Amino acid sequence: MIVEVIAVGTELLLGQIVNTNASHIGAALAERGLDANFGQVVGDNHDRLTRSIELAIGRSDAVIITGGIGPTQDDLTREAVCAATGLEMEFSESYANHLREWWESRGRVMPESNLRQAQHPAGSELLMNPKGTAPGLAIKHNGTLIYCVPGVPAEMEYLLERDVLPRLSAAAGKSSVLVSRLLRTWGQSESGVAETLDDVYRGSTNPSLAFLASGGEIKVRITAKADNQAAADALIAPMESEVRERLGDSVFGVDDETIERVLLRLLTERGYTIATAESMTGGLVAAALTSLPGSSKVVRGGLVAYNSELKQTLLGIDDVSTVVTTETAEAMAEGGRRLLGADVVVSVTGSAGPDPMEKPPGTMVIGVATPDHTQAKELRMVGDRERIRTYAATNALHFTRLALIGKWWKP
Repeated sequence: MIVEVIAVGTELLLGQIVNTNASHIGAALAERGLDANFGQVVGDNHDRLTRSIELAIGRSDAVIITGGIGPTQDDLTREAVCAATGLEMEFSESYANHLREWWESRGRVMPESNLRQAQHPAGSELLMNPKGTAPGLAIKHNGTLIYCVPGVPAEMEYLLERDVLPRLSAAAGKSSVLVSRLLRTWGQSESGVAETLDDVYRGSTNPSLAFLASGGEIKVRITAKADNQAAADALIAPMESEVRERLGDSVFGVDDETIERVLLRLLTERGYTIATAESMTGGLVAAALTSLPGSSKVVRGGLVAYNSELKQTLLGIDDVSTVVTTETAEAMAEGGRRLLGADVVVSVTGSAGPDPMEKPPGTMVIGVATPDHTQAKELRMVGDRERIRTYAATNALHFTRLALIGKWWKP
């Protein structure tokens, strides 16, 4: 069964709110093995919304419309569904009485505009919504199932789980699941990863392979469709094994294992504490390490020495005439170990720009000191100031992982 999601609201197009509803619905459909080949976002405009619904019902087996069923003038989903299907608008007196009782029970006077929520396309079923006043709608038009749910996330999620998904699963007949495994990698470009896995990508459709780049990391998603979770896992396993063998140590985590989670696990396993000594990143690495609950067990603290003289005073760096060097990064890491008493210290110095320092903007130097070894590496990154700082922090975390597993990089 092909299901299409239409998210309604000009605020979505303007970027004033994030379209979390479409993300939630997409994940819920995938869990049940329902295919979502298309998705749309449309503003609060009657004609454009009507055309979007017409397009969806012409190419999909079911359509879920979220948003636009409230009581205000810009809530146009009901009217657009009528226009797209040719159905007449009807009024439910029983639901109007429900609305009046809802407001009266709260000691408030109901604005008459709320009665718009008692309107519905002819023949549609009203889906009761105890979390709000707007009912959901269920319609079958020329073999296509249409469901309208509120845009308020809590109300949408309630009706989706209670009414929409069970009906879609029943209509689809044979149940199936869509399972994804996300392998997180670092250290290779997206094109490099894709080339390494090209024959794997082309040689299989179930499971399938996809590549996602974000935050300096490349994610490899393996997705399988099967009758149940165990069968899907069995399809994924050999492909996952092949991907891991080819990409080696660049694979650092799976699914929700972010680099922060992986680092905290490695530190805990080794009985190590960690601290940071940062200049260019201004505390971004420490913020990442302390973003997870339980991090206080291994994170000792962090130093931000932005001024060259402060580096000299706090960290014992003798020459501050040039600070964007591997020698400075190593001295910062070792000074951090001495001052904060941590087993492992990661340091970052560099030139974030836009004004050049002793080295071009985008130069970053990362050092890591462990009980056994201290080493630093200089890297270059293009982009604006914040992009450079963010990538420096990400690289610092990954260099720390490599140091912890004994895979030190070439100086």
